Amino acid sequence: MSRDPVNYNKGIEVLNEMVGAPGLQAIDAFQKFYPDFADFLVSFGFGEIYSRETLDYKQRELITLTALITQGAFEQMTFHLNAALNVGLTPKEIVELVIHCAAYVGFPKACSAMTHVMNVFEQRGITAI
Repeated sequence: MSRDPVNYNKGIEVLNEMVGAPGLQAIDAFQKFYPDFADFLVSFGFGEIYSRETLDYKQRELITLTALITQGAFEQMTFHLNAALNVGLTPKEIVELVIHCAAYVGFPKACSAMTHVMNVFEQRGITAI
């Protein structure tokens, strides 16, 4: 795959805005293992999708966290919980999102999500709501 330099650079800017060094480190790890995957993730995921203008980063992270909980894709939760907090979601909004998801995707997924929320909050020094 040839890298689209415009969208790749936009994607790097978005990652920097949302999560800074941890996001770039994750991309660097993918880049070393399989560069095409890293290029696609940055160019498409962040350069095209996250950089669209209609929704802001806060709204996009609400949607992303909901999608991750719905899929049970908890391995991505830490990254996106940190991004959500960095772009302005409040701890209370994040907890409410998990509570709301419980009604639609079930308590097992909500409990798994809440465990990740608790861990990220603890790492960041955020106390209970």
